[in-house]
Amino acid sequence: MNLLMAATPLAMQQCGMGFGDTAWVLQWHVVGMFAPGFFTGDLIKRWGALPVMALGVLLNVACIVVALTGVELMQFTSALFLLGVGWNFLFTGSTSLSLAAYRPEEKDRAQGLINFFVFGVMAFSSFASGALVTTQGWWWLNAGSLVPVALTGWLLLWLHRHPSARAAPAAP
Repeated sequence: MNLLMAATPLAMQQCGMGFGDTAWVLQWHVVGMFAPGFFTGDLIKRWGALPVMALGVLLNVACIVVALTGVELMQFTSALFLLGVGWNFLFTGSTSLSLAAYRPEEKDRAQGLINFFVFGVMAFSSFASGALVTTQGWWWLNAGSLVPVALTGWLLLWLHRHPSARAAPAAP
């Protein structure tokens, strides 16, 4: 998500769009990221983390498909909104799922380590996004993003088929 989000202002500038257009797109992206937070937890309680995360993967695929169709303002806006909602479902679901795998006394340390790796990847992808969009272009950046999204979908399917891999540890 961060790779596409960070590259969007550069891609929009390359397409001749102004600051106001970029602000509009990022505004709707942020709405997509955080507005679902009012009900994502309820969706996870009702259907479970894996189905909500699978929906997040599908929304990320939809984002990429929209982004691959062109470089008009509406395509950037729609793609980044879908990306934000997909991120919300994936991030909230994965946090819920990962913390269910630890005993209560391990959860704080686990959350800190998870956040360290998540934000490390975000820092790397922020730097990489500029280099990729300026050397490979917006289309290739999006097409290449299908790889990690597909891998995430495959891993979710694997977890769904192997429930014991996500079972909470036994109490000491």
